[in-house]
Amino acid sequence: MKKYSGNIINIFDNTIFYGEITVFEGRIFNIEKLGPEKAEDGYYLPGFIDAHVHIESSMLVPSQFAKMAVVHGTIGTVSDPHEIANVLGVKGVNFMIENGKKVPFKFCFGAPSCVPATDFESAGAVIDAEEIEFLLEKPEIGYLAEMMNFPGVLSENEEVLTKISLAKKYNKPIDGHAPALRGDAAKKYFSYGISTDHECFTLEEAEEKLKMGVKILIREGSAAKNFDALIPLADNYSTQMMFCSDDKHPDDLEAGHINLLIKRAVSGGLDLFKALRIASLNPIRHYDLPVGLLREGEPADFIKINNLREFEILETYIDGRLVAEKGNSLIEDIAVNPINNFSARRISSADLKIKFPAEYKGINVIKVNDGQLVTDKLFYTKAEIEAEHFSEDNDVLKLVVLNRYKETPPAITFIKGFGLDDGALASSVAHDSHNIIAVGVDDESIADAINMIIREKGGISAVSDLKMGVLPLPVAGLMSNKNGYEISRDYTQIDNFVKNKLGSKLKSPFMSLSFMALLVIPSLKLSDKGLFDCDTFGFTDVVVK
Repeated sequence: MKKYSGNIINIFDNTIFYGEITVFEGRIFNIEKLGPEKAEDGYYLPGFIDAHVHIESSMLVPSQFAKMAVVHGTIGTVSDPHEIANVLGVKGVNFMIENGKKVPFKFCFGAPSCVPATDFESAGAVIDAEEIEFLLEKPEIGYLAEMMNFPGVLSENEEVLTKISLAKKYNKPIDGHAPALRGDAAKKYFSYGISTDHECFTLEEAEEKLKMGVKILIREGSAAKNFDALIPLADNYSTQMMFCSDDKHPDDLEAGHINLLIKRAVSGGLDLFKALRIASLNPIRHYDLPVGLLREGEPADFIKINNLREFEILETYIDGRLVAEKGNSLIEDIAVNPINNFSARRISSADLKIKFPAEYKGINVIKVNDGQLVTDKLFYTKAEIEAEHFSEDNDVLKLVVLNRYKETPPAITFIKGFGLDDGALASSVAHDSHNIIAVGVDDESIADAINMIIREKGGISAVSDLKMGVLPLPVAGLMSNKNGYEISRDYTQIDNFVKNKLGSKLKSPFMSLSFMALLVIPSLKLSDKGLFDCDTFGFTDVVVK
């Protein structure tokens, strides 16, 4: 038996008392109250849950994600392996499950519901209803992951509804994904038993869905940041809300996780107990996670913090095992053999030329919004395009998506908002199908950046007039098989290069780039098959005649 003395936070009756926790064989054997709170002795409380995350977006395999996350008091995740599933199908999902089992961490993986996400892009795999049932039968699969195909739900697509009915058959929650869906359409979508949404980016949209009984996730990732917009709802709807990161790059994960959201929420005036329930109780109950909440008889999953202002994580315990202490992870590295699906061939700058007809009205341009997945539609006239130095003066650059699974011509359009004044950047992390995506100021640089990705069979790259570099991602072209802290340093270096040398003003240029191929988020995006209008859910012309 092991005993731990300090202030104990009970999130069920909103009390704090000085006491002693007794742990035996990985479970909490006894909690004894010894007296009133002693602020100088630290605080024990339930560990935190990231209620929706694509671990692949951290560029780390699950075991390395866990190694970094426990330092911040995170003891579990609700993890959608949608990204690797689009590359490798069920084989990829199984890889995530097996790698995650090798470390002390509470992973709950979902069955990816939309692989491919749409029929308007080329993915590396398909997961049909039969394979969804195969996954849902697994004890490691806790839910049906985000139903991105909301048009399929609304049109009552047979395959989509079959997947939803299978989740109900196995009594597993169904995650939603319905950006900007409002009114009767939203009511119909959620009426099928879809229970969450992490895509609300305005308070009004989130509150409307909360009133429908939907669980709303407050998201703060590397690209999409909705905390400030949605946190005002937490006071009145604390029982229906959770915290999540969705997508988090390794440098951001090294800096902090759900602990930072709790600190912001409490410092902003949210009741401590409400904030802690949003970070732990709510996702544990909703997804029926095998995670303890600092109660007798439950798994000994808990953390110790220094005080209720700084929320510095001193210790993290999972099943009674100390896994992090004073900023140091105690989880060991696990050897990883990469799996992949990559068949693209090198391209040249000649492959990136756009031929304009003699007569045309103008071009459609994607406008990237920093900190958001939603893009805007812009239109530039022929006169504006033919003006001298149009691209440089207006920050309108080429955006390219190249099919990584088979040899096809690249799809090309124009984008505004990256702010580059030199070179190019490219990535094989490009939601949802993870073809190669690149943006740059000239065709030669774009081709060089893409070819480095092809050479490594996955990664992120950056090119300037004098220098180029690549961070290889050999696991499905999405993740590294190296130590997470090493990848964080390498990523920070290439990220700073893009900002300082290439001139990008975006907070997370590689993360923003990765979402420019995400067809299920408005308004304009680019797939390997062409420019896509997410509002009409169909292709549109780059050059308007």
